[in-house]
Amino acid sequence: MLLDAASLYFRAFYGVPTSVTSPDGRPVNAVRGFLDMTARLVTAHSPDRLVACWDDDWRPAFRVAALPSYKAHRLSPDGGEETPDELGPQVPVLVDVLAAAGIARVGAPGYEADDVIGTLATRARGPVDVVTGDRDLFQLVDDARGVRVLYTNRGIADIEVVDEAAVAARYGIPGRAYADFAVLRGDPSDGLPGVAGIGAKTAAALVTEFGDLAGIRAAAARTVVPKAPLTAAVLKRLHAGGDYLDAAPVVVAVARDIDMPAVEGSLPRRPADPDALAALADAHGLRSSLGRLGAALGWPADALG
Repeated sequence: MLLDAASLYFRAFYGVPTSVTSPDGRPVNAVRGFLDMTARLVTAHSPDRLVACWDDDWRPAFRVAALPSYKAHRLSPDGGEETPDELGPQVPVLVDVLAAAGIARVGAPGYEADDVIGTLATRARGPVDVVTGDRDLFQLVDDARGVRVLYTNRGIADIEVVDEAAVAARYGIPGRAYADFAVLRGDPSDGLPGVAGIGAKTAAALVTEFGDLAGIRAAAARTVVPKAPLTAAVLKRLHAGGDYLDAAPVVVAVARDIDMPAVEGSLPRRPADPDALAALADAHGLRSSLGRLGAALGWPADALG
C-alpha cells in the first residue's frame, strides 16, 4: 500500500474540522485525519507493506522547464507551495509521528510523491494499492499486475476502488490510457491547459480510436479528408497545439524508474520508538488516533505505555 502523503494530509485537513486541536490549542486535524484514514485502510485491505510517499519536490524543475504553467497558480510569495496557515505546522508533526511509529516515509530529491509511487509500483512483485486523491495516478492502474487506486473521493472516509474498468466507465477510454487523455483534456488544478477546444468527450474519442497520443498525432499528420473523430476543427486544434503536445507528456507522465534505494516498508508490529511516540501522542492529543492505528497494525495494548 503506497500512500500519496501530501494528497492525504491535505484531504484530511479539509475533511476534519480545525477545531480538532492538541492540548495547547493548536490544530491537529490533518495529523489525526491522516492516522485515522491509514488505520481504516490497513484494517480494510490488510497490506503486508506500507509506505508513505513524500513530495521532496512538489514542483520539479524538469516539469516546469517543459511547461512553465505547471502548478504555477499554487506558488506562494516565497516560492514554495501555498499551504493553509493551520496546516503547515502539522506536517513536521506527522513526519515525527511516522518515524516514531516505524512507518516508512520515502521521497526522492527532485521528484514528487507521484514519481516515488510510480517507481515503487513498477518494482513491486505483487499487487499494489495506491491511495490518493489525485487522478493523475489513474495512469498506474494495471489489472494484469494488480495495481489499483484507492481514490479518496471526498473527505477521508469515502474511498473508491479504481481499476481499469472503473477508468473506462468514468472517462470512456481504455483503462490504461489516462495519461494521454489528461494531456489532451488538460487539468486546471495542475496548471495543465490541454489542447484548446478539445474537451473530455473529444479527448476520449481520440484516445479510444487511435490508442495513444502518438497514434493520434500520427493520424492527424496523415489525414487529408477529415472524418470523425478527426474532424476539420479537431485537426486544426491538434496542429495549433503541437508545441504543447510536445511538452505536456513529460509533465503528466509519472516517473517509474527513479534511481532510489530499495524500500522494505514492512508493517511495524510495534512502534519504532515507543517513548517518542507516547510523548508525541500526549503533546498533540493523538492517543485515540494512534490507538486505532496500533490496533490496525497489531501493536500490543501497552505500545504507548
